[in-house]
Amino acid sequence: MGTGTSTTAGPRVPGPTGPQLVRSLVELRRSPLVTFRRAQREYGDVVRLAAGLPGLRLKLYLVFSAEGAREVLATQAANFRKENVMYEEIRHSFGNGLLTSQDDEYRRQRRLIQPLFTRRRVDGYADAACTQAESLAERWRDAPDATVDLAEEMPAFALRTLCRVLFGADADAAVPVMSRCLPVLLDYTLERGNTPLTLPRHWPTPRNRRAAAARRGLYELCDQIIAERRTGGAAAAGAGSGAEAGADGRASDDGTASEDGTASDDGTAGDDLLGLLTRASGESGDALGFEELRDQILIFLVAGHETTSTGLAMALYLLARHPEVQARAREEVDQVLAGRRPGAADLDALGYLTRVLKEAMRVQSPVPFISRRAVADTVVDGHRIPAGADVMVCGGVTHYHPAYWQDPERFDPERFTPEGEASRPRYTWFPFGGGNRACIGQHFSMLESVLCLAVLLQRYELAPVGPGIPLGDTVTLKENGPIRCRLTPRTPAPPA
Repeated sequence: MGTGTSTTAGPRVPGPTGPQLVRSLVELRRSPLVTFRRAQREYGDVVRLAAGLPGLRLKLYLVFSAEGAREVLATQAANFRKENVMYEEIRHSFGNGLLTSQDDEYRRQRRLIQPLFTRRRVDGYADAACTQAESLAERWRDAPDATVDLAEEMPAFALRTLCRVLFGADADAAVPVMSRCLPVLLDYTLERGNTPLTLPRHWPTPRNRRAAAARRGLYELCDQIIAERRTGGAAAAGAGSGAEAGADGRASDDGTASEDGTASDDGTAGDDLLGLLTRASGESGDALGFEELRDQILIFLVAGHETTSTGLAMALYLLARHPEVQARAREEVDQVLAGRRPGAADLDALGYLTRVLKEAMRVQSPVPFISRRAVADTVVDGHRIPAGADVMVCGGVTHYHPAYWQDPERFDPERFTPEGEASRPRYTWFPFGGGNRACIGQHFSMLESVLCLAVLLQRYELAPVGPGIPLGDTVTLKENGPIRCRLTPRTPAPPA
């Protein structure tokens, strides 16, 4: 059990050495999650990997237990900061928004932005999510061979929805640029963050040049829209949209942001998120500057895009492969909605569909690793982690940990009944992080996802196409390859 900082308490952290270490490092590049799960089985819940030449040696501490995750992310979070290579790469590419800022700057940003993510306000954004889901369902009617690739469709849906709630009427212009530039820059950033030695960014390599062009495209788009808003050129750009999931800010452990802000909170969605951010101010009259607005927008896009799309894609895929679960979810949707459009008020009544989504995010964690750097010697789950070490809390392993999950390879939404959730420690499931830096947009992500699933189940039955994919073995959705499902329109289709 963690007991605060110490330079002596706690045994040496176990881990592979000699040939086992070489094998682990080789396999780490090929399949991190498989490697980490084996490390947990062989060495326990806190594992050390160390390799490389003196001065360049990688010292990575892997934390797999719920207790360890609680200590790193919550109770001893002050000792684990966002000062590692990954966060530096994110800051360079996307700015210093809520995901990456720290200390006074983080607290200032949180005070200004948090009022825009209260549960009442976020519930007002349901119509924007449903509109995008209905557009997706309509487009699927023309799918070749009645087959869709969820690995392509759901990221595109999540990005379109995110752009709608961020930019309102400007979303139509924003989506093509975001679709072209965001994946290029995000892949480049993650690769640099996970590579010990990287080439300078200014070297004119093809990859550096593509990333620089993508970054320039994102910045120019955001700067243009922000300038128009600040001069009143797009003051009427509201489109029934609002805040989006995925910024990394303070939220309580039940997934709701606190409501201690100063902005009005009437539960309506009368403007897009950029408009609300532009007008946000604190008690002292402080407000976000031009570059800060851009940073927040880009961080929302980075943090909110893949999390939602991964959960949705895996939920639909698992429903397709488990027809009995799909039938039960569809029955619930039909009983609750009776063919009408879903809304935020229906979320509690769609309890089984919510359990399906949560179990899908356990099976394929949208954020399988959360990295930090230890700034003080700290005991985590009974083991001493030294100052200066890179620490990785591995939700992709904890979500399969046999101490918390019986038969973890099995897809079972009943794990997430209220009784089931109450029986497990808090940090056995944390796709949105935890502690004071938990995802500020997690309620919107769940709302958007459940409503999208409900709309699609109203209109289609799904069946898998081809062999299954390696559930839980990959870090990102793209690594699974195509995730194809065949669609059968329901007859009669529910009214639009």
